[in-house]
Amino acid sequence: MFKHDSLTWPNPDELRKDMEEFFSRKYGDKVRLGILTTQPDQARTADEGTETEESQLDLKFDHLPRDIKNYLDRFVIKQDNAKKVLATAICDHYNHITRCSNKERCREYSKQNIIMLGPTGVGKTYLVRTIADLIGVPFVKADATKFSETGYVGGDVEDLVRELVHKADGNIQLAEYGIIYLDEIDKIATPSNIIGRDVSGGGVQRGLLKLMEETEVSLRTPFDLTSQLQAAMEFQTKGKVSRSVINTRHILFIVSGAFNGLFDIIQKRMGAKAIGFLSSGGRAAIHEDYLPFVKSVDFIQYGFESEFVGRLPVVVSCHQLGVDDLYEILRHSEGSIIRQYTQAFEAYGIEIVFTDEGLHRLAEKAHQEQTGARSLVSVCERTFREFKYQLPHSPVRKLVVTPELVDSPEVVLEGILAEGNANEILVLESSARETAEKWSRRSGIEISLHPEAARLLAQKALDSGKKLDEVFSDTFRDYEHGFNLIKTRGINRFEITRDVVENPAGALENWIRAYYIQNPSEERR
Repeated sequence: MFKHDSLTWPNPDELRKDMEEFFSRKYGDKVRLGILTTQPDQARTADEGTETEESQLDLKFDHLPRDIKNYLDRFVIKQDNAKKVLATAICDHYNHITRCSNKERCREYSKQNIIMLGPTGVGKTYLVRTIADLIGVPFVKADATKFSETGYVGGDVEDLVRELVHKADGNIQLAEYGIIYLDEIDKIATPSNIIGRDVSGGGVQRGLLKLMEETEVSLRTPFDLTSQLQAAMEFQTKGKVSRSVINTRHILFIVSGAFNGLFDIIQKRMGAKAIGFLSSGGRAAIHEDYLPFVKSVDFIQYGFESEFVGRLPVVVSCHQLGVDDLYEILRHSEGSIIRQYTQAFEAYGIEIVFTDEGLHRLAEKAHQEQTGARSLVSVCERTFREFKYQLPHSPVRKLVVTPELVDSPEVVLEGILAEGNANEILVLESSARETAEKWSRRSGIEISLHPEAARLLAQKALDSGKKLDEVFSDTFRDYEHGFNLIKTRGINRFEITRDVVENPAGALENWIRAYYIQNPSEERR
């Protein structure tokens, strides 16, 4: 057994050196870790092929800012100013890319990477994802908190760029026009009191700097043995290695966060009077009132490096959602969660109808959660969970959502089930009488079904989920032979009472025994 202290773990440099020695012994000097050598003419051919592939990619972008804003209005409620700023920045970025791809002169251009501010659940991610879908470019979303500086435990920010290639199904040229969205960016702000190197804050900021500007990221990571083996095998079979880097020049980076505490920094710099609050008869300023006035110095004081902030020239601020905003999302958004619940109930053959009052009550309860539009999902799930479980097994085929249902779903569900069962019982009782008439015609004996017996049979059918015909046959499976027996004795009428339904075998036996006691001469025949 090895002791932990006796283990000598190799550092990255040692591991790389050992792997280079392995490749050198196996393939000679043709293969090196991370660098596969080719003949000059082969390398030139590979480079020329790359240029040809790039020129073949035709990225069509013919949207205007107002077109993008109108498209976003279909999915995201309110946030009008944020939509305008986003739409304009997106058009500037992709119009520049289009000019470059058409081999027009590409003048020096400062990429308009974006930083989005606003509380959770206001639609920041949804806005960016919807834009990416409209344009038709790959989109990658991740949380900044999972990354650390390269060489330390945690994710590498370059993995985001590699993920773009995966989302583009291996199309490197298309991936180079994609969008990377990094959420929770405020969590990597460097605390002012930190001592030593901050590998998960400032380290990640420095790692993102080169990506947001322009650099080439290898698709084969230096310490990924699988990637290196694939490169070696490709060179051995083809004599050259295909392009294995992606350029970040045209990748748009968008970062976002709630930025709790930024309000105090802006307020301290400006003062409440600077934007007209706290004046006579006015209201107190809130967080979102100050966000549109944020400047680079505020981000730097918050904990971001000046170079990092400089790479994010476009600032988009989103406001908190109120009750009316949440109601509008439920009522009019094409991505409303209500559509999902409508489809869920339709799958069970149930029509669900949402009243305006019911939707507004859902919005009120969601607003109390203080998590924005995300709370709509949790509120709806709590409200309709039991309905989705119970109603498919009931006769109810229409559900009307009212404020009473939202406030007391358990009570309303119990009432709906009771009413639905009562109506179903009446229908099943009628079916029971029809079934008794069928048996009468088939057996040649008048079968009279007592109302209490009909109700008991209907309840059995409702509880078991079987059809009334099946319940009737199961209950009186031995009666056809008994009917034939007594029919030959001149009996032409039989009444099914509640006692008969509860104990059909005993009732038949008593009925036949009673007949023979009353007619002993028939027994001696």
